[in-house]
Amino acid sequence: MGYPGFKGMTIASRHHREEAEGEGGEEPYIFHFPDGNASIARLLVRSLVPGSAPGSSMEDIVTAKMNYAKLDHASSPVRIRLNSTAVNVKNVGEPVNGQEVEVNYLLGGKLYKVRGASSILACYNCIVPYLCPEISQNQKEALAYAVKQPLVYVNVQVRNWKAFQKLGVSGIYAPGSYFSSTTLDFPVSMGSYKFPSSPEEPCVLHLLRTPCKPGLTAKEQFKAGRYELLSTSFETFERKIREQLGRMLAGGGFDSARDIQAITVNRWPHGYAYEYNPLFEPQDRPASERPCVLGRKPFGRISIANSDSDGHAYTNTAIDQAYRAVQEIISTNKAFSKSA
Repeated sequence: MGYPGFKGMTIASRHHREEAEGEGGEEPYIFHFPDGNASIARLLVRSLVPGSAPGSSMEDIVTAKMNYAKLDHASSPVRIRLNSTAVNVKNVGEPVNGQEVEVNYLLGGKLYKVRGASSILACYNCIVPYLCPEISQNQKEALAYAVKQPLVYVNVQVRNWKAFQKLGVSGIYAPGSYFSSTTLDFPVSMGSYKFPSSPEEPCVLHLLRTPCKPGLTAKEQFKAGRYELLSTSFETFERKIREQLGRMLAGGGFDSARDIQAITVNRWPHGYAYEYNPLFEPQDRPASERPCVLGRKPFGRISIANSDSDGHAYTNTAIDQAYRAVQEIISTNKAFSKSA
């Protein structure tokens, strides 16, 4: 596994981020877009909204410039309205036989109202009871059960990566340190985007911190970590970054004052979806009774998605839940058409 204490054990090597629960791990963890899941979202938008981005392949989407003026155009079959925060969603009439859903949202300080045949709430599932207060108390409790894991993703641009080459490492895991891992990104070139192949070239390091409070349950730790995250200044992050990189990479000639060119701290207070941990969850509870399953049940013409609805923090589960929610809407519309 590559971690201390495992060298003498006869365990097949497998990357810790390789696959979601229950799936095989035949491919190494190197197949991804340089900007992560952002390119997946951009590919979806380009397919749904004609003219929103140039190109036709996954190679050219990475550096493609989005045309934001096209996203909410009246002529488009799909319209994406940015900077619009939904504050209330409800079935028009009784949920069992209603024909429409009403959505209230804020845009530019003004409240707007729209209606449609159906709606999918694909937000953080804990928010759903506040957006849709008419759902049952049992479903509200199921939706509120999950607590997202807070995370800090830091990108540090450095003058070069010669220190990593000299030390013979591509990543450093430091349990107990402020940042638990520091890694060079995988060497991904896609289309006109090229990775820095020479150690003399500037590159971006990825640092990870999971704020927590050892000794508490997982959900209690996530809440404590969120509070810590929201009360930590950028100056504190910068100092910790410079100190830790300086200690770890000094043997390779790295100097924080000289070699760090830029720092971006991405605070993610509501980060990864809550995953069911056997240390803290009932052992005899069937999968069909997990809160994520009970919470995602459709309510009239309103369906619920997001990776929270699956209990796994992975892109493929988010896509699976989106597909499931759309199928629910199709089935609901067919049922109402037959009864009309």
